Amino acid sequence: MLIILKYAKKYWYFMILVVCFLLVQVCGELILPRFTSSIVNNGIQFGGIEYAAEKYYDEGYVEMMKVFMTDEEINAFDSSYTIESAESIGLNEDAYVLNETIDKDEKESLNDMLLEPAAVLGTALEDMSEEDILSLSSDEALEFRDNTINMLSASSDDNVESAAILLVKGMYEQMGMDMNAIQMNYVKQKGFIMVCLAFMAMIAGGCVGLFASLIAGRTSRDLRYKVFEKVLGFSNREMGNFSTASLITRCTNDIQQIQMVTVMMFRIVLFAPAMGIGGIIMALKTNVSLSWIIALAVIVLLSIVAVLMTLTLSKFKIMQTLVDKLNLVAREILTGISVIRAFSREKYEEKRFDDANTTLMKTQLFTNRAMTFMMPSMMFIMNATSVLIVFFGAKGANEGSIMVGDMMAFISYAMQIIMSFLFITIISIMLPRAAVAATRVEEVLRTENEIHNPENPVVPEKITGRIEFRNVDFSYEDSEENVLTDISFTAEPGETTAIIGSTGSGKSSIVNLIPRLYDVTGGQILFDGVDIRDMDMKVLRDHIGFVPQKGVLFSGTIKSNILFGGKGDESTMEMAAKTAQAEDFINAKEEGYDSHIAQGGSNVSGGQKQRLAIARAIAKDPEVYIFDDSFSALDYRTDKVLRSALKKQVGNATVIIVAQRISTILHAEKIIVLDEGRIVGIGTHEELLKTNEQYKQIALSQLSKSELEGKIS
Repeated sequence: MLIILKYAKKYWYFMILVVCFLLVQVCGELILPRFTSSIVNNGIQFGGIEYAAEKYYDEGYVEMMKVFMTDEEINAFDSSYTIESAESIGLNEDAYVLNETIDKDEKESLNDMLLEPAAVLGTALEDMSEEDILSLSSDEALEFRDNTINMLSASSDDNVESAAILLVKGMYEQMGMDMNAIQMNYVKQKGFIMVCLAFMAMIAGGCVGLFASLIAGRTSRDLRYKVFEKVLGFSNREMGNFSTASLITRCTNDIQQIQMVTVMMFRIVLFAPAMGIGGIIMALKTNVSLSWIIALAVIVLLSIVAVLMTLTLSKFKIMQTLVDKLNLVAREILTGISVIRAFSREKYEEKRFDDANTTLMKTQLFTNRAMTFMMPSMMFIMNATSVLIVFFGAKGANEGSIMVGDMMAFISYAMQIIMSFLFITIISIMLPRAAVAATRVEEVLRTENEIHNPENPVVPEKITGRIEFRNVDFSYEDSEENVLTDISFTAEPGETTAIIGSTGSGKSSIVNLIPRLYDVTGGQILFDGVDIRDMDMKVLRDHIGFVPQKGVLFSGTIKSNILFGGKGDESTMEMAAKTAQAEDFINAKEEGYDSHIAQGGSNVSGGQKQRLAIARAIAKDPEVYIFDDSFSALDYRTDKVLRSALKKQVGNATVIIVAQRISTILHAEKIIVLDEGRIVGIGTHEELLKTNEQYKQIALSQLSKSELEGKIS
């Protein structure tokens, strides 16, 4: 969760809004049951009478009540009530009226003072006449008061308040007041407040959901961008540490998990504890005697959660790895579909996919089946809790120790508490999986790029494209042997430098080092006299036109692919296509340069793909051209014509060609012969034929003696 908060911290202002609206929502939902209790207790049971210190008091009742009052209580009453005539207050007889200057706090204090005297008077009137009460001495009245309060409080403190309010209700009836109107006004007033609270909680809840979604959506967007930006900066070595399928899963599925849990975290992780704690506090305020039921429900709930978490937590942690594996298998199969068909391996690959798919399915089924017990268990606990509260609450109501409204409020608070724990349980199940996803994303973001820009990049005084290798060594990560050892040569501007050798001799490794797709492990590569590790990578690569061994095209059009380097206009594009011998097949297409290119260039042939890749490099007009066996898919005639056109076009650029065919490099000014990562010969074609046995053997294996003597140009 801390990792997720770290990602989302830039949206702190939304977090503050979420917390504020959550507090409003929680307060609204926690207060509602109290109003329900008030409507049932005061509105229905007591006819709309809420206080012992109500607005009116009958003169006779006041005279009797003062018998049981202390001097302090009498003074408080006399200072708060004024006797007024029946005509002025619209009643049948004169009565005491509560002063309008009394504020809410003063009324609450006065109510606390009048509760006991009113409750004692109400109890006394059940067995005594008015004359008997007025004839009591001070000591007798004080003794009667103490005995009555002790009796009423024996089962519940609420009994004192109930007796006092019942006295006021009976007094109002005797005074001829419209009790139905008083009751309806009370119910309407409290009901209106409840509607306002419910509406306020609804609006606050909607705002919480909105802002939580904004935080989650923007955080996931930022994460996807950061991961993608990070991956674009990976060298081939880092790309090898993470499979392509895994990186796709981390950038999509894992971040989707983070987004979903971020919403849940701000919507539930903050809401549920606040509701749970608030519910417990409000329930204890309502009635302490039933609190053991909530404690029992919570203990049972936590026990079920602990069992389920023990069973499923480990499965949630490996689920993302299984998704990775499934994506990897699917990607391999779809990428190599033509090879699979050619070797009739469909059934085998179907089984391989099915195995990965079934393993993921079994893991998901196990966790889902375990989780299916949660909701029925929660419902059972909720219903059992309600039954227990009603059973013991009804007994309390019958004995006078609990009021019906309080019991209803207690049930509401119990449901809120249980639902809060249910929400916490749900998020606690989702968090481990999100934590795994966040860790996987963090793993990508924390990966140190082996290749990075220098703090103070150096720019060559003059860009000519001269490439010099000085005693270069190179080895792949965790490899005990060098792929390249002590490589030293210079590729001059205006010249073609060719590299040839047997498979695995290190030809592609050399050219991959120039644009820093890998970094050397020893020695230096100089670009116009500057170590390429001291140059800004963008500046370095802007001066290199690289055509990889495998021609890669992007979905779009022929035009967008040729101008992919971001330089040149339509005339540049047409020139590049003409030089790369791609003009004929492009013009043959109905839409020409606007013809659609499918993903990976799957709708063009291998030779066409290679020519478009060459055209892309030419359109960039760089100082250095690197062709990594980029003519292999071309026929001899096209190869010859293309090289001739290229020679005219590139001018003074440095051209480095990796080739398997001798005919491709016959006229190179410098040919480098590699064997097991070492240079075993450097020279022109004629020089190497005379001095290098290895080159001669390669040449004789491809060309006849007459061709070697120069009959092929």
